Amino acid sequence: MPIIETAPEPRVRRRRGVNLVAATTEVLRERIFAAEPGALIGSLHALARSLEVGIVTLQQAARVLEHEGLLEVRRGPGGGYYGARPDDASLERAFDAYLRVHPTTWEEALDMTSLLFNELVAAAAGCADTALRAQLGAMGERIEHCVTEGDLGAFEFEFQELLFRMVRRPLFEMLTRVTLHYATTRPGAPVHALDHDLAGWKAGRRRIIAAILARDGALARFEADRSNRAVILRHLASARG
Repeated sequence: MPIIETAPEPRVRRRRGVNLVAATTEVLRERIFAAEPGALIGSLHALARSLEVGIVTLQQAARVLEHEGLLEVRRGPGGGYYGARPDDASLERAFDAYLRVHPTTWEEALDMTSLLFNELVAAAAGCADTALRAQLGAMGERIEHCVTEGDLGAFEFEFQELLFRMVRRPLFEMLTRVTLHYATTRPGAPVHALDHDLAGWKAGRRRIIAAILARDGALARFEADRSNRAVILRHLASARG
């Protein structure tokens, strides 16, 4: 009978100049991600022995991981340290906090959303789901009925959500949601830039949708970039005026 070798569990390596709690946190994080969500990672004393660290060090590392949403400490019978996973909302809040803590301007955030949107529409051109493609075609026919700022906002939200379903890229979705929310809630953000040229916005969205339906990712990316640049130019012109 063949012997199946398993990789040894990571242990804390003591190195000069490296904080022991930080090193313990990183190794424990590796063990959590290597296990299924909700799996028992070990008891306090068993983990301390396994990681070759003190009880206090392990408890401090555990508090960090609890805050990250990666660890659940259960007490009493059947207690111990259990691995967990933060939900999407927690991850989005963490990224939003990062943008707010660092000196990021809304212009930088808008640059990110523009780049992500360009890639999102290009990826959507590769979607083979006939039902989703039919929904996109129907959306294209509804563009002409957008006449107010509210209509435009509702269409953009539905368009983005449909693209997310067509592409199914969780990282794209999270980054787009957070950067767009951050950009449009900053003081001075050009949230109404599109309604100054509704005809241009409609034409741009029609071209993007047509390129996606034609399965031409390069053209979809080009049209998205052209629309984004038009919005920026309109904003600059209005600011100068």
